[in-house]
Amino acid sequence: MTVRRTWTSVAAAAAVTVAAGVLAAPALAAGPGGGQGGGDRHRATQRAMEAALDADAPGVTVQVRDRHGDWDSAAGLGDLTRQRPRGSQDHYRIGSVTKTFVATVVLQLEAEGALDLDDTVGRWLPGVVEGHGHDGDRITVRQLLNHTSGIYNVTADPWFQRRVFGEAFLAHRYDTWTPEQQVALAMRHEPDFAPGKGWKYSNTNYVIAAMIIEKVTGTPYAEQIKERVIEPLGLRGTSVPGVRPDLPKPSSRAYTRLSDEPGAKNHDVTRLNPSVAGAAGEMISDSADLNRFYSALLRGKLLPKKQLAEMKTTVPRDANRPEGRYGLGIAPFPTSCGTVVWGHDGGIHGSSSLAVATADGRHALALNFNGPGGDAGAVVDAEFCGDR
Repeated sequence: MTVRRTWTSVAAAAAVTVAAGVLAAPALAAGPGGGQGGGDRHRATQRAMEAALDADAPGVTVQVRDRHGDWDSAAGLGDLTRQRPRGSQDHYRIGSVTKTFVATVVLQLEAEGALDLDDTVGRWLPGVVEGHGHDGDRITVRQLLNHTSGIYNVTADPWFQRRVFGEAFLAHRYDTWTPEQQVALAMRHEPDFAPGKGWKYSNTNYVIAAMIIEKVTGTPYAEQIKERVIEPLGLRGTSVPGVRPDLPKPSSRAYTRLSDEPGAKNHDVTRLNPSVAGAAGEMISDSADLNRFYSALLRGKLLPKKQLAEMKTTVPRDANRPEGRYGLGIAPFPTSCGTVVWGHDGGIHGSSSLAVATADGRHALALNFNGPGGDAGAVVDAEFCGDR
């Protein structure tokens, strides 16, 4: 088992297409499966949910939204100590799904003429992105959002990894991290490539993007997300928690191992200071809200046509794997039957999420495993390609 380096998961997979033999461990005890209404239409999805569970993903919660309405379901365990089932209405940490919210705000600001995607970082944050070859005057806002900036990923820093992802996390889980600290740590390293000359997922990009939002608007990015997205869409289960360590109820416990050693203990990591992820992955939501968000986004309810087209303009993640592409805070995920869904995945301690929708926003799925394992791709494939 490998310790997961969190809120970076979209970089690891070029597609959601199911691979034979992946995560074939037997399912754990199922919770109240079948969901609410229309269960027969989603029987393949329910089976995939149950089969996706393993020791590193004890439970899963899912909502599907389509022309028939909403279908909510869950499987496995939400609390290993009390042996309680996973809840279909759970709140959870969404990790890098946060990035789509951040990108949406930036694109709204562009639509309003407050900034331009081709503005340099140096224009808005002079002197911030400098050192060891980094040059903010050569990096654009667009390159932050599509990960072509070359800026070093702060979560790849060895000291950061030991403190945040290893056993030391238990002693530092309530530490507060500022964006300035994270960017300064990234600047101690050389960039991965010259701006625009490659692609590499970097959480630092979105920390900086949020700093630009604050510079442009005069208010924190969290306030902008609340005013521009959360409140207009009525996302009552969605928040940008800042330094608050708890999950709102209902919610399940979150589990992860903090060591690669054989037999490493599965720790309860539900409570933590989410500033460690910041704008790269701190948000909390639930599956219903995520479906509402991506449906509205892709149907043009949050962005004008020009900005939505910009968001969906993709670059290759790997020249050798042309199917893997990334837009501005959103990515296309091909399924085995050819349907392409758009969204983002995200991981943070004890939580692995995915939210996707068809290009017209009319068929959406959001899910969460309360651990770093689970086969989200199989669940998506079952829903969009299964026997419905």
